Amino acid sequence: MKNEVKIEVHCTVNGEDKKYHNYPMERLLDVLRNEGKLTGTKEGCGEGECGACSIFVEGELVNSCLIPLLQVKDKNITTIEGIASENALSKIQESFLIYGGAQCGICTPGMIMAATSLLKEFKNPTEKQIKESLAGNLCRCTGYTKIFHSVVKALEEDQN
Repeated sequence: MKNEVKIEVHCTVNGEDKKYHNYPMERLLDVLRNEGKLTGTKEGCGEGECGACSIFVEGELVNSCLIPLLQVKDKNITTIEGIASENALSKIQESFLIYGGAQCGICTPGMIMAATSLLKEFKNPTEKQIKESLAGNLCRCTGYTKIFHSVVKALEEDQN
């Protein structure tokens, strides 16, 4: 990146207008964590394989380790910090805490973002749809049972 020139990129992050002055090909993951101080988004593999760095760009679930800063110019970004309200966690976040879906915490933000994406698409997802939505996320701590159970419980509570 030594030969690159830093650029100014405007975007909206979790509802707030932001301006970053960085290299155009700098990973969005690094900009969010280092410049934006949004450390909820984690780096697991740095290759787009584990899902730990999942965020929403224009409402689409993406791996932020694969997105260069230039690609989000004038875009709307939502991180794990942005899915909770000021006063409460989202149903999925709360369910992960209550039912043990969060273990070491590296995969948790990505799992929660994937489950949130699923719920945007399907009001009452099937077991297969839940498993498919979480399939792009790797967890090194569990057998995924508590993660899956946390998502199911959040759905049940949302329907009551």
